[in-house]
Amino acid sequence: MSTALAIASVTAVLKNLLDNGMIDDQIVSTVGHVHVTALAPDLIPLEKNAESQLNLFLYMVTPNQGWRNVGLPSRDANGDRRTNPPLPLDLHYVLTAYAARDLHAEILLGYAMQLLHETPVLPRSGIRAALAVPDLVQDPTASLPPEQEMLATSGLAEQAEAIKITPDPLSPEELVRLWAAFQSRYRPSAGYRASVVLIEAERSTRPPLPVRNRRLYVVPFREPVIDRVLVQETINGPIVPAPPILIRHRLVLRGRGLRGDQPTVRIGASSATPAAADVTDTQIIVPLPAELKAGPQGVQVLHAQLMGEPAVPHTGVSSNLASFVLQPEIIAPIDIPVAGTFRVTVQPPVHEAQRVVLLLNERLFPESPPRDTPPRAYSFVASPIALTSPSAPTPVVDIPFTGVAAGEYLVRIAVDGAESPLGVDVNGAYDAPTVVVP
Repeated sequence: MSTALAIASVTAVLKNLLDNGMIDDQIVSTVGHVHVTALAPDLIPLEKNAESQLNLFLYMVTPNQGWRNVGLPSRDANGDRRTNPPLPLDLHYVLTAYAARDLHAEILLGYAMQLLHETPVLPRSGIRAALAVPDLVQDPTASLPPEQEMLATSGLAEQAEAIKITPDPLSPEELVRLWAAFQSRYRPSAGYRASVVLIEAERSTRPPLPVRNRRLYVVPFREPVIDRVLVQETINGPIVPAPPILIRHRLVLRGRGLRGDQPTVRIGASSATPAAADVTDTQIIVPLPAELKAGPQGVQVLHAQLMGEPAVPHTGVSSNLASFVLQPEIIAPIDIPVAGTFRVTVQPPVHEAQRVVLLLNERLFPESPPRDTPPRAYSFVASPIALTSPSAPTPVVDIPFTGVAAGEYLVRIAVDGAESPLGVDVNGAYDAPTVVVP
């Protein structure tokens, strides 16, 4: 591969090729002395008595389409470079002839185009000769400009693919735009492309060791699907439709393709591994992780793929995302430790930044006399300061209240919108949990 000096090296080799060609064809006797340059067109002098001149100007560089996807950058897990990918480029030139007399420009351009036509590939020996540093032993007075000496280290002659020179036709519209951009007067011109220049960094890399053994795993694509989310209140208990779903319950997932090598169930930000006896192709039963928060939860079935010796689980396929609401549950009688404050013990514990609302509904009994006013109802929001330990989950929440009339009330607690369930008596009326406000 070449270094970053390859672009300038290609221009120098082409300039040397044209310069030698003008000498070999002995056109000096026809058009006089000929200068071969590689300048921008606006830097070319246009005096009436100026000597004839050929100018090779690099006006555009584009990525090479054939090499642009070869050797993509590769880095290891630590971010260290494993390879130095090549930068493949095509160089676009405009060859222009300048002369002060009739037909001289046409003669120069014809000779130059014939020379490039007969040299479709730059020979490696020609590249080395054009970029060689003079032998100071044979000629102690020989020297090159500093930039020319740098080009000898470009490595252009050793790159993997040879440099090819092909005509690059320019339409009249393209010529008009180019010369307008050059801000110079138009002269007879021809377009050429040099392809491909492969520039590669020389920095040290960390190549991996070769692979000694290859193991190929072919598995049928079988995606698990969750159709329904149910609940089992106790082990070996009946499976009932949800809600409510409480932290002490077991989650039941119904669907198809649920059995796998090592199925796991992702619930919210937690994962649970079901027992082998609780997994079938159409159903998975799994206990709810204790660290779950009350509120909406997403659930997925993940299938790991066992690979290697010994077998190690790798990421496999996952099911669709189903959802359910994990409801909080009041697990102790509601207390009023100080006047104006309810103390509620709830599971799962309340996390910091969760929104907690206490809901009170006056409890009416069948034997109560009728009245004109509807049952009383109140709601109170717990501020984060009311949590006994704001930085960690806590099952105990203190909620201040005011203006509650004396009586017995049914109590619910809503955590992030998920409300705790109420108990019912034999007649189907709500009867628990309750609190008596004196």
